[in-house]
Amino acid sequence: MDVLVLIDKLDDLVHNAKQVPLTDQVRVDREEIFDILDQMRATIPEEIKQARWIVKERQEMLAEAKREAERIIKEGKEQQVELVAEQEVVKLAEREADDIIDEARAREREIRLGAEDYADEILNTLEVNLMKFIAAVRRGRERLQGKDDAELEGAER
Repeated sequence: MDVLVLIDKLDDLVHNAKQVPLTDQVRVDREEIFDILDQMRATIPEEIKQARWIVKERQEMLAEAKREAERIIKEGKEQQVELVAEQEVVKLAEREADDIIDEARAREREIRLGAEDYADEILNTLEVNLMKFIAAVRRGRERLQGKDDAELEGAER
């Protein structure tokens, strides 16, 4: 289950909880909260696995781009060697090889930047989800602590 869905369930549970008379506190079912928190704990490792998979995919894409760039450079150099026969042909081969090398570098850079942007976007989404999860947990704990404080004050009176 998605962490955001679980956060929404936790939020709904707190918002729809019965209010304790004459206070701004609410009464929630502890077991329901623990169940949702357990589900969150089970879900977060999966999202971390997904983020790791994305990073691995990015690394593989970068390696593939590098191999492709090296192949293109190698092809350019091979073409250059074949065209050494005449001076005019040599000059042309050097220009073509340089163009191929520049194109390969530009393509490698484009692929690498795209892969990095994609990985960053996924990691940013994960970070936002985790921050929302942490905020929801803190709110739940604060509400539970507020409930405990109200029960202590009632017992002291």
